[in-house]
Amino acid sequence: MAAVDEQVAPNSRSTSRWLVVFLPYLWLLLFFVAPFFIILKISFSDTAIALPPYVPVFEGIGAIGDFLSQLDFENYVFLTDDPLYVQAYLSSLRIAAFSTLFLLLIGYPMALAMARAPTSIRPTLVMMVILPFWTSFLIRVYAWIGILKPDGLLTLLLHAVGLMGPEDQVQIFRTDTAVFIGMVYSYLPFMVLPLYAALEKMDNTLLEAANDLGCPPWKAFWKITFPLSLPGVIAGSMICFIPITGEFVIPDLLGGADTLMIGKTLWTEFFGNRDWPLASAVAVILLVLLVVPIMIFQNQQKKVA
Repeated sequence: MAAVDEQVAPNSRSTSRWLVVFLPYLWLLLFFVAPFFIILKISFSDTAIALPPYVPVFEGIGAIGDFLSQLDFENYVFLTDDPLYVQAYLSSLRIAAFSTLFLLLIGYPMALAMARAPTSIRPTLVMMVILPFWTSFLIRVYAWIGILKPDGLLTLLLHAVGLMGPEDQVQIFRTDTAVFIGMVYSYLPFMVLPLYAALEKMDNTLLEAANDLGCPPWKAFWKITFPLSLPGVIAGSMICFIPITGEFVIPDLLGGADTLMIGKTLWTEFFGNRDWPLASAVAVILLVLLVVPIMIFQNQQKKVA
């Protein structure tokens, strides 16, 4: 019996390990890889006044040769010829980069203060950071319209404290500044929580040792605290930068006509122009722009490790 139990136990552990590996890959296959290939196929198609609004449509294995012969790179060529899409990509990357920088500058001191707060109040501080998630994202963005519009709450507050004349108004709404405010407000928890997780695990005796050796606090921060928190910095930056690049709601509600982002361009092509093939090509290029640098960075990290 003991020998049988010894044989069953390794088999059970092997099955558990296989399931642990298989289930995440199955999830990625169903909800990422399969939709991506559908979008990739549509990006090689041509627009049509039909349902679905593109041709060719896959009609079976027997017609696969004719199906493949109708696919082309016309949409990708069009994207390179039209400066609107290039400007949309560059503008999205610029807004995402600056928003991520602002998030890091604001979120790092918050996370550091939380990590150095007494242990008894840390859960309360974490709850306060995630508290905005209890309200709908769309409602929170709409709230900023009431704050930033020319006759909104910000203008009324500045009038009340005497920092603005009675006839003056704050001209922030429908500008890139309003978009940055909305981005930083909406994504701040996604920056603070990874930073807090990295800083909270740091061994504070290293700072005490540096202080005993005469190291100034600012130098101890750059030599000890910041390097040890780099995993949180990288994680928070990626978690914020990637969705901000494709953001649609915030630039649509808070930005103006001159606020050009690829998320708004995608929406226009899909729902306004009903040009699904071109919109799919835009989405594929956006995915490549975001995924390829991440893969290169991860490979470099593995080599360093």
